[in-house]
Amino acid sequence: MILFLLPDHDYDPTESAVPWAALRDAGIPVRFATPEGRVALADDRLVEQGFSVLSPLLMTRSDALHDYDRMREDPDFQSPLAYSDVVDAEVAGVFVPGGHAPGMKSMLESTTAQNIFGHALLAGKPVAAVCHGVLLAARATDPETGRSVLYDRRTTAVTATLELSAWNLTRLRLGTYYRTYPQTVQAEVTAALRDPRQFARGPLIPRRDTATRRNRGFTVHDRNYISARWPGDCHRLAAEYRDLVLDNRSAH
Repeated sequence: MILFLLPDHDYDPTESAVPWAALRDAGIPVRFATPEGRVALADDRLVEQGFSVLSPLLMTRSDALHDYDRMREDPDFQSPLAYSDVVDAEVAGVFVPGGHAPGMKSMLESTTAQNIFGHALLAGKPVAAVCHGVLLAARATDPETGRSVLYDRRTTAVTATLELSAWNLTRLRLGTYYRTYPQTVQAEVTAALRDPRQFARGPLIPRRDTATRRNRGFTVHDRNYISARWPGDCHRLAAEYRDLVLDNRSAH
């Protein structure tokens, strides 16, 4: 099974549901794990509440909401594992979506979730992370070296430009909603790497990809690990991760 790690709540619906749909539509089994084994819903501001006049810019697009509705109806989504119940030998790969609202911390700060991801990456299984989900990858440590499992990997994540732009657009009304931590994701992830040049920022002005225009997205592929920056990369990420999983299955 491919395991999707989710927090208690507040993850990004696009970054979870678009990759999930790509795997499911390819016949690849997907399970979910949450901190306590309870069903976890996405950040409601991205799904329902919106951002007033900024909603067309910041809310989840209709195609991704359709995939999210499908995902919520899936029996495996409704019966998640607890992190502590995950058996590494039963996991064929791990996917970590992002999100920026406070509920994400229940996943990002879980050493159990970090270990699940780290074990899969070090075992050569297909793994992927997007946006703030890359923080979980960066915080996972290699027990042999004590360093991040990303120490010798190329990666991307939500860039400081993207993170701070969203915060500046919304901070008068929403305060620190877009600032999960005082330090930017890019800064923390880069500090975990052997060389800062291993962090790839991608095009300065990002463009949202679509199911038919995946080339607009940006990803970084390093061996069995794929990373992306934001929801606008997720159609490309979903296709590349699906293919990585299928290639891995063929090889074994």
